[in-house]
Amino acid sequence: MSISSVAGHGRQLTSEIARSLVIGETTAKTHVTRILTKLQLRDRAHAVIYGYETGLVRPGEGGAPGTWPGPPVGAG
Repeated sequence: MSISSVAGHGRQLTSEIARSLVIGETTAKTHVTRILTKLQLRDRAHAVIYGYETGLVRPGEGGAPGTWPGPPVGAG
C-alpha cells in the first residue's frame, strides 16, 4: 500500500493517511509533500486530477472515508 494509492482513494486528511499506513502523521505529511514536489503538483486537489488523468485512480474505486479495503487500525 502506498501514500499515493491511499490518498487517491478518499484519504484526504493526513491523520487518515497515517492511520491507514500505520505511520506517524509527520511522516505521512512528509511523504505527501515529497510526492507533490516530485510530480510538480500544486496541492492535493491537483494530485487527484493527476491520478485520474494517469489512470492511477479510476472512478468508483476506493470509496468514502472509512471504507478503505485494508486491515483495521491496530490490527496485526
